[in-house]
Amino acid sequence: MLAGFTHLFASPEGYAAGYYSYKWAEVLDADAFTRFQREGIFNPDVGRQFRQIILERGDSADPAELYRAFMGRDPDPEPLLKRLGLR
Repeated sequence: MLAGFTHLFASPEGYAAGYYSYKWAEVLDADAFTRFQREGIFNPDVGRQFRQIILERGDSADPAELYRAFMGRDPDPEPLLKRLGLR
């Protein structure tokens, strides 16, 4: 498995690109979870919308558009900062 990540460490730029893409995924995760927290973790409507808008569409549309369609706004890094104890 160690060889599976060699593309990230092949150059300083590759490492940075890989690291920050994972960090951006954390931003999206923490931010999208706020909708579930606000409307109910087990709210079937929110779960259905997440499945229909994000998961089912997959790579058929720009991910930023899909995210905006689900959240009604652009991503906010604040929830991740709170999760990490930085706010």
